[in-house]
Amino acid sequence: MSDRIAGTLLLALAVWYGLTADQYKAGFSDPLGPAAFPQLLSVPLGLLSLYLIVKPDAEPDWVGGWALARQAAAVVTLVAYALALEPIGFIVATLVAVTLLARLLGANWRQGAGVGVGLAVTLFLAFDFVLGLPLPVGRLFFA
Repeated sequence: MSDRIAGTLLLALAVWYGLTADQYKAGFSDPLGPAAFPQLLSVPLGLLSLYLIVKPDAEPDWVGGWALARQAAAVVTLVAYALALEPIGFIVATLVAVTLLARLLGANWRQGAGVGVGLAVTLFLAFDFVLGLPLPVGRLFFA
């Protein structure tokens, strides 16, 4: 029953995500527009959620204890990352989020920070200079 509940919630999310993607606006001319990627993501999400509804697991195993706490911490980290992008900028927010997520996956602080710095700088340069898609630099540092 829990798979069907999760599938129903994910299906509702897929439909909402796909329908609201038309509201995204971009300041540049792109033949596909900014709605294309979210709409493409909503299709597999909807199909996989239908699979959960139609063919649920008979005996699902639910995690508890430390594993559940780590999953909750990952969700909190991702929500905080989304909220922090504008105020502190892409590089700092990505560095902190990747470092924390790496720690949750078992890396030590040095490994997590190293991956965070590398990923944040590489993605910023790729999006900003190669693709020409500006990312937020942060209002706190560059007001």
